[in-house]
Amino acid sequence: MDKNTVIGFLLIGALLIAMFVINSRSNQAYLTEKKRLEDSLLATMPKMDPIAAKKDALLLDSLQLAQQKLPGVFITDKTNTEHLDTLENNLVKIIFTNKGGQPKIVELKNYKKFDGNPIILENGKFNKLTYQINTGNNQTSATDNIYFVSSKKMANADKSQTISFVLKDSTGKEITHQYILQHDSYLVDFNIIMNGADKLVSQNTINLTWQSETPQIEKDIQYERQQSHISYLKDGKYDFEYVATGDDKKFENPVDWLAIKQQFFIAALSAKFKSAIITWVVPADSLHIITRTTANCNIQLGGGTLTTVPLQLYYGPSDYNVLSKYNNKMENIVPYGSGVFAFVKYINRHFLLPVFDFLRKKIESMGMVILLLTLLIRLITSPILYKSYLSGAKMKALKPEIDKLKEKHGEDKQAFSMDQMKLWKSAGVSPLGGCLPALLQIPIFMSLYYFFQSNISLRGQNFLWATDLAAYDSIATLPFSIPFYGDHISLFTITATITSLIISIYSMSTMQDNSNPVMKYMPYIFPVMLLGVFNNLPAALTWYYTVSNTITLILQIVIQKYIINHEKILAQIEENRKKPVKQSKFQERMVSMQESNKKLQDLKKKSAKN
Repeated sequence: MDKNTVIGFLLIGALLIAMFVINSRSNQAYLTEKKRLEDSLLATMPKMDPIAAKKDALLLDSLQLAQQKLPGVFITDKTNTEHLDTLENNLVKIIFTNKGGQPKIVELKNYKKFDGNPIILENGKFNKLTYQINTGNNQTSATDNIYFVSSKKMANADKSQTISFVLKDSTGKEITHQYILQHDSYLVDFNIIMNGADKLVSQNTINLTWQSETPQIEKDIQYERQQSHISYLKDGKYDFEYVATGDDKKFENPVDWLAIKQQFFIAALSAKFKSAIITWVVPADSLHIITRTTANCNIQLGGGTLTTVPLQLYYGPSDYNVLSKYNNKMENIVPYGSGVFAFVKYINRHFLLPVFDFLRKKIESMGMVILLLTLLIRLITSPILYKSYLSGAKMKALKPEIDKLKEKHGEDKQAFSMDQMKLWKSAGVSPLGGCLPALLQIPIFMSLYYFFQSNISLRGQNFLWATDLAAYDSIATLPFSIPFYGDHISLFTITATITSLIISIYSMSTMQDNSNPVMKYMPYIFPVMLLGVFNNLPAALTWYYTVSNTITLILQIVIQKYIINHEKILAQIEENRKKPVKQSKFQERMVSMQESNKKLQDLKKKSAKN
């Protein structure tokens, strides 16, 4: 640091100190002057009788207290204190409060957090389900500030449970919040029943506010946030927004339901919303909260004095088998395919999921289920792999002749390309023979990627050294974080990388042309990049990649060493050369383009000479 820089910092420090001193003195002078003015005003005011003043203060306090506890003329809980009631079945436990007649705490009974504690999907002051009602002349109040009168929990004949919270006044206006929890269900029916609806709400519309704070449940909060969505069904079509950055979404047309989906769990509100706006913010990681979401929804009432608004609440897992039972298209929330690969969700839903469920019912180890499922898929796609390697073998057989063409044409790329195409045609070899089979494997590859990343059945399942297949495995924790890698070492990531590297080395040894420096080193660069990409991915995915790579390598060796007959390929190529060449439309276009380019290059050369 030079002399001028030091002097600059000292001057800035001196200015800051001077500003602090000046502001402090100015503030002290302001407070002194304010005290003087207040004292002078008090001296000029007439003295009040202390007994009368005390009575007035007591009266004012009682009026304010009555206004807080008893809005308008409504008859509320006489004790004006919070009471809790519980509905629960074998899946979920919901604690309701009479303050607002709403859910207060929601616990999922069959799942645990990454640290072994119970999963509490909803708890805390931020969570609320409320709307404004008219409580008097030009007076409104939010229902979450009013103490409803709670009824006793009722057990119904169909094993469902019902609880109601009632708010009414002396004129007959009445509001009932009725909750019904079915046996063996995560879905809660929520009915808002109004008598005197035309007077209770304005413009025949309920402006419902739903606030939800989504807690961290999985080990890696950043990865869990990346997998979290704000989901919705609009015009019968499902869509979602990522919560990784705070944002908002406006709906001017009707919406069927809104949901907050974190990695493996969902909180959702279902109703026929006329319009809605949903906003969310992402707190700091230290708060262990994925997102805080606020949805303001407009519900149009049917008209008349007596009306019922049917809603539904869902607190449960992001499980396709569970969600598909409710017939509300909420099963689309499970991300079995999105974006360019949205179509692979049909492979996952109708093929991979049934096979996976069958295997996990028969086999206890989830790691072995993944191995067997991957093995099955690779065997099914092995004919495609065979065609790819067969095309590669044909190209390799033609390598000596292609080398002669290179030597013949030298730097004339156009002439070489034309003769190469003629050679391929005469030998009956398609240049796309190796590409198309490889491309056909991409949908299967991507469907397995989405499947193992989204299947909740993998949560909490251990295999070998991995304690949870739905989170990254770690054999060592580093005292520091490496950029693009992380602060831990995932052994399954290392095995996936090593197997990918072995495949690359083996593929390079069988290539017909490895003189291109880019193609020479690219196969080695990609596996190394996998270290950073895969290190934070769930162990189920990295174990799947390890198994898939191993099977691919074995199939590749078996097909090329023991199935493909190279002498037979050479004989077939010679036989194809004797046959009249029939060009496909694609080959005709390629030849035409090459000839046009050749003529253009010749014209340019002549022009340059002239």
